[in-house]
Amino acid sequence: MSPGRRSVYGDSMAQEAPQFGVPHGFQQDRVKVAAVKARLFDEGVKSCMATFVDIYGIPKAKVTPIDSFEHLCDGSELYTVGAVEGLGLAGPQEDECATVPDLDSTIVLPWDKTRAWFSSDLYYHGEPYAGDPRGILRRVLARAKDLGFTFNLGIEPEFYVLKPDAQGKLGPITKTRFQGPNACYDLTLASESSEFLDPLASYLGELGWGLYSYDQECGRGQYEFDFGYSNALTMADRFVFLRFMVKKVAEQIGAVASFMPKPFADDFRSGAHFNMSLADRNTGVNLFAPGGSGPGKLASRYGVPCSDLALHFIAGLKAHASAITAVTCPTYNSYQGLIAQGDLADFSWAPVLVAWGKNNRSAMLRLPGNRYCVENRAVDMANNPYLAAAISLAAGLDGIERELDPGEPLNDDLYRRGRKELKAAGIELLPRTLLHALEAFETDDIGSSAFGSFYRDIYLNHKLREWERGFYPVHEEQRRSQLTFI
Repeated sequence: MSPGRRSVYGDSMAQEAPQFGVPHGFQQDRVKVAAVKARLFDEGVKSCMATFVDIYGIPKAKVTPIDSFEHLCDGSELYTVGAVEGLGLAGPQEDECATVPDLDSTIVLPWDKTRAWFSSDLYYHGEPYAGDPRGILRRVLARAKDLGFTFNLGIEPEFYVLKPDAQGKLGPITKTRFQGPNACYDLTLASESSEFLDPLASYLGELGWGLYSYDQECGRGQYEFDFGYSNALTMADRFVFLRFMVKKVAEQIGAVASFMPKPFADDFRSGAHFNMSLADRNTGVNLFAPGGSGPGKLASRYGVPCSDLALHFIAGLKAHASAITAVTCPTYNSYQGLIAQGDLADFSWAPVLVAWGKNNRSAMLRLPGNRYCVENRAVDMANNPYLAAAISLAAGLDGIERELDPGEPLNDDLYRRGRKELKAAGIELLPRTLLHALEAFETDDIGSSAFGSFYRDIYLNHKLREWERGFYPVHEEQRRSQLTFI
């Protein structure tokens, strides 16, 4: 019997089980498998989770004893992915997918040393599954590699941590009730949040992700943790794990963590800004930095210290901005956060315009002053990082391949511009609702380019149903204010 394949009736029988997932005879590198297992065993790990994600980026897995680690590595665990949100293969007649753990992604849970986490790839009928979000990112990364690029990504996660009061109403975990319009960087609130912040910072340090700062953010009960960038696949893996870990740390203090983009109408949205750059696949040199001779011709024309490659990448993001936003801001609630002011006492700092600028935080895209990358501010904490990174990279590569021009940078406070002025200048608004974003996604070929036609249609149909669920209910507050208004 081939290694990694088991009999229907046990090892004593010659008949073998059908292989719905990995190819027949599939086997991971036995030396590497043995080394990882030995390390985990020495660290006291008793069980493993080979995780994959649904359309929302929520991790899914079975728990496998360490004694069955070799079988797990060879794709023994099968999943009916039709039972998972937004992955396709719906229906009881469909075959299962198998998970193959990426051994380079190993994480021993900092709060439970008996369990190990792996990011995994889904296989179906002997091939990588076309509906696997991680596999979708892998395919776009392979296209970038063929062009000579490595895609690097940093994410700036913001989220709320809330505790119920005696009446069950959720509020900040702090004692002090901040009264100003903006709680950003407040040290009193940060110090009162140490029971949450300190263990999370300790865990991030233990993981070696290069944590360099964390703070009380603008919202009451909102926090941000910033750590080093990496290749996009690793960063997407880390973002999924981070959300899982944040929830666990919050639970330890009797609180809940929320990654809802806009949980409160009168407080700030939770962004997850993407900081993107391309490096030379062979040397690792950042290709968005100016070369030895300085900025390129296009960059010199616009007075920005970067390469022309970076500007072509920006132009691709601008050209496909609305379709990208259907993925980077993927929920009905996302668009309740993509407003300039709303119920806030001041501007929200959320991007609302398809524009780019030099360190301009009122634009969707900016060139930060302290690093050579392109930041997309129209990304929120509800994003599936594999899908968001895939469509962002696909759009950037399109701009590079067509040598697109991003147009003049806009460096003023765009919130102050009126609609007529914006229209006259040809500056477009980002989609105002999930429906508008999905309509753009449907008509833009970048969706198929990034996801493949199979998953593009799955994503579109699933999100259209999500729009309908959010739009059609008539809520009690709406009825109360409108029932006898006219």
